[in-house]
Amino acid sequence: MQLNTIVTQLALTRLTPTLTAQEKADVARGYASDLLSDVLANAPGGGLLVTVQAHVNALAVALHAGLAGVVFASGHVPDGDVVAKAAEEGMPLYTSGACTFEIVGQLYALGLRGPQAAAAAGTAAGGV
Repeated sequence: MQLNTIVTQLALTRLTPTLTAQEKADVARGYASDLLSDVLANAPGGGLLVTVQAHVNALAVALHAGLAGVVFASGHVPDGDVVAKAAEEGMPLYTSGACTFEIVGQLYALGLRGPQAAAAAGTAAGGV
């Protein structure tokens, strides 16, 4: 599903509205965590991160992990310098008044899955 469709379906607020080209990315997986080392170790590349960690380190982790975007839950919004850096780096940022649990449930209902689903599918298909 394209990121822009997810944004519309969840009524997310765009914090980086100039990044429309990045919103054409296909996103099939996601991850929710507030522990950034966990995100680095487990978030699926090309996936969508849901977190309340609205600071520059969250942006750095999202960029390093190759994520498609970051959704800040519970109305959290990063400072303007973080938003400006995200726009410069091409990382779409969004915010929602909904809590992490609700956002993840909505993403699951749209068909997004976590990283374990992809790993399990690869193992079932004979992958390692």
